[in-house]
Amino acid sequence: MSEKMQFPMPVTLKMGELMSSEEFFQFCQMNDTLEFERDSHGNIILMSPTGSFTGNFNLRIAGLLFQWNEITQTGLVFDSSTGFTLPNGAVRSPDVSWVCNEKWDELSLEEQEQFAPVCPDFVIEIRSKSEDIKYLLDKMKEYMAHGASLGWLIDRFDNKIYVYRPTGCIVHDSLNVALSGEDVLPGFTLHPGSLIR
Repeated sequence: MSEKMQFPMPVTLKMGELMSSEEFFQFCQMNDTLEFERDSHGNIILMSPTGSFTGNFNLRIAGLLFQWNEITQTGLVFDSSTGFTLPNGAVRSPDVSWVCNEKWDELSLEEQEQFAPVCPDFVIEIRSKSEDIKYLLDKMKEYMAHGASLGWLIDRFDNKIYVYRPTGCIVHDSLNVALSGEDVLPGFTLHPGSLIR
C-alpha cells in the first residue's frame, strides 16, 4: 500500500526583499487561486486550502459576526481571503476579522483596494488540520503586538481556545465556552462548541 505524501504547512519561500509591497500585491493577483501571506522579512508563505468542515465552521462564525455588525454598524467584517499589511510589513489574512469604522475611514480608497495598511481590531484564527499550532500562536502574538485589541484562536483538534488581549492570553480547555466580544465588540458572543456538527 502506498503512503500518502504529506507536506508540512504552511510552506515558506525565502524571498528577502526581492518584492516590494506593490509587487507582492500584483503577484497575489496573478496567482489568485492560491492563498499567500508574507512575513515581516518579505518571505512568502504558501497556505493550504482549508478542508470542507473547517471552511463551513469558518463561514458560520463569520456569518454570526456579520449579523452582529449589521445591527451595530460599528465596523467592517472581512473573510479569510483578505490581506492586511501590518505595521511591521507582514501581510496577514486572519480567518475572520473586524476593523472599526474610524480606522477604516482613515484609509484612502487606493489603500482599501489593496492589502490595507491596518491591523484589524479583532481577529479570529481557526486551526485547520494541516496547520501547525505554533505558526498560529505566533500570528496571534503578532496581531496583538501591532494593534489588535482582541483575538481568538480556536483549535478544535486540541479542544482549546486561546483568548488574546494586548495584556496577555487566557486558554480555555474546551470549545464549550461562551466567548465575549467584551468592550471591542459590545454584545457579541460566540459559543464555538455549538457550531460543531
